Amino acid sequence: MERKASQNTSSFSKTTWLLRRVLPLLALFLTFNLQAQILNPVKWSYSFQKVNDKEADLLIQATIEPGWHVYSQNIPEGGPIPTSFNFTASKDYKPVGKVSESPTATQAFDKNFGMNISWHEKQVIFTQRIKVNSPEFTVSGTLEFMVCNAEKCLPPTEVEFSIPVKMGSSASAAAAPANTNTTEAFAPIPDSKSDTSAKTSEIKPATTDQVSSTAISSKPVTQNTASSSLWGIFIAGFLGGLAAFFMPCIYPMIPLTVSFFTKKSGSRAKGIQSAIIYGLSIIVIYVALGLIITLLFGASALNEAASSATFNLLFFIILVVFAVSFLGAFEITLPSALVNKMDEKSNKQGFVGLFFMAFTLALVSFSCTGPIIGTLLVDAVANGSYLGPATGMLGFSAALAIPFTLFAIFPSWLKEMPKSGGWLNSVKVSLGFLELALAFKFLSNVDLAYHWGFLTRDVFLVLWIVIFAVWGFYLLGKIRLSHDSEMGFLSLPRLMLSMLILAFSLYMIPGLWGAPLKAISAWLPPQPTQDFDLHTNRGSSQDVKEIAGKKYANLFHAPHGLDAFYDYEQGLAYAKQVNKPVLIDFTGWSCTNCRKMEATVWADKEVLRRLREDYVLISLYVDDKTELSDSEKYTSAFSGKTIKTIGQKWGDFQASKFGTNSQPYYVIVNGEGNSLVPPQAFNLDTNNYIEFLKSGAAGYEGK
Repeated sequence: MERKASQNTSSFSKTTWLLRRVLPLLALFLTFNLQAQILNPVKWSYSFQKVNDKEADLLIQATIEPGWHVYSQNIPEGGPIPTSFNFTASKDYKPVGKVSESPTATQAFDKNFGMNISWHEKQVIFTQRIKVNSPEFTVSGTLEFMVCNAEKCLPPTEVEFSIPVKMGSSASAAAAPANTNTTEAFAPIPDSKSDTSAKTSEIKPATTDQVSSTAISSKPVTQNTASSSLWGIFIAGFLGGLAAFFMPCIYPMIPLTVSFFTKKSGSRAKGIQSAIIYGLSIIVIYVALGLIITLLFGASALNEAASSATFNLLFFIILVVFAVSFLGAFEITLPSALVNKMDEKSNKQGFVGLFFMAFTLALVSFSCTGPIIGTLLVDAVANGSYLGPATGMLGFSAALAIPFTLFAIFPSWLKEMPKSGGWLNSVKVSLGFLELALAFKFLSNVDLAYHWGFLTRDVFLVLWIVIFAVWGFYLLGKIRLSHDSEMGFLSLPRLMLSMLILAFSLYMIPGLWGAPLKAISAWLPPQPTQDFDLHTNRGSSQDVKEIAGKKYANLFHAPHGLDAFYDYEQGLAYAKQVNKPVLIDFTGWSCTNCRKMEATVWADKEVLRRLREDYVLISLYVDDKTELSDSEKYTSAFSGKTIKTIGQKWGDFQASKFGTNSQPYYVIVNGEGNSLVPPQAFNLDTNNYIEFLKSGAAGYEGK
């Protein structure tokens, strides 16, 4: 009895250890959603102002993007992270008093924190007076700050700074943060007693590269909006895991696994503990796979994969191979020696045995799960998110682990499970059709970015119509594949699913003549690639005349017949001529959410009217692969990279000027290129977009 109790205690301790160590790490993957985005709404700049021969003021300025705010130094305990400064001790100087801030912080009650909070918008200057002991030295240190807007907060950020002080100099000096590649001198700063607005207007912020210069490409399939990026990958992974659960390689193993836990454990309590450890082991194994993918690719490669022809073509080939495998041509299996080795280790007692038992499940079921896992990883890598692969595998493994664990805890539920049979192979084949359809999305990305022109919108639709029609007839039993058993009757679920799939196939047919197909427009090539279009009135002599003098007009075409420019400088010059504000549309060929915005929000009559009458539209494609002329190529001052293509040019422009790499991204500026209102990103609320356009026009008129 004592030995049995000791074993139970040991098993429980292992379970407790796993829960304490593993679950917080898994939860951490989901909390990084905002960090995965390239957001840098605050630019820091530094200078000093000589007060007298013995004293000087260190001036640290934050320039804050519209809509965002930085918290004051004076925040009550329990509130957001206050701005704080840490100056490295030195014999060359001594701080005098505390850091002051100007202008006075805005204060109001914040319902999220339940207290009065102080913050700064647009600009703030923090001043630290120092007593000088040397004529020339450098002040170094770190600052920590937190920035929020009305929708979200970014994690607290620590920034290193270095400020050279030369007391003999007649003008003030400045330095960029230690983590930047460039240093830009400031204009002389007015006397600290002068007007604040005058002081802040004369400071020129240093150029920083806190926005990653490797992440300026558009991302396909899963877009990079802060509210849906990693959550979308997690949900896709979870759905993929549920699909894998009903595959022929996994579903029949459930009764065997549950029987193992109930019989070998000896007691219900120990069986439950073993089931939990087994489920957590499944999660750890698959998440580790996602992390390995991330480490192999790296952050830079994950982002560049989105618009790389090599990656997209590779993804296309991988998905086609997986689809053919699911359709029954062959099975993707791992070496039997590896499977047998893992199976031997699963016979060990305790946690190690359970872990290798889960590992054996992953290996044995690879012929079924491999294509699903591969598709999820392809999608996550193409999404460009650093934590995408691990997040996708977290969702996938959770969907696999939960049923195994629950059936082990409640074995009586097994009686309610459908019996294994030919329907399992139908699930496998159905996933094959889905993967084949998805593969053409990646091929379309390459075709659009390089202007090959063979996978036009109507050709793409023909392929999808055929794929889904064949799938529907397969479910009806009109088509049989090699591994299918003879179907005696048509079950109600098969009938309903086949009806839905055939209905979807019929829904796409009007798209061959130009129907917008709003439900799937984000997945299709843009409307202007349509060869035969009865829906949109394009190609009139007036249209040709309007675009004749526009740069890149032979490469790009705006949706809904809009009259757009595709070069920033040319569009800005035209806006000055006609005295209109400019809407900059940062978009991309492989940007799924860009197509959603164009098909839903831009298609609204009021939005179209305002775009046509009130604005000069400039659409800048950040993933286009058309090479620039030799005279237009340059080395980016922002990233240090050589800019060779149109997409690189506009991606570099967006990241350096607006501090983001998100598409779609809409900025309203005047003829001088100055922002009039806070920019907008992906948001399918049409009324919100109309208000955005209204406010931009009003800002331009000075109302």
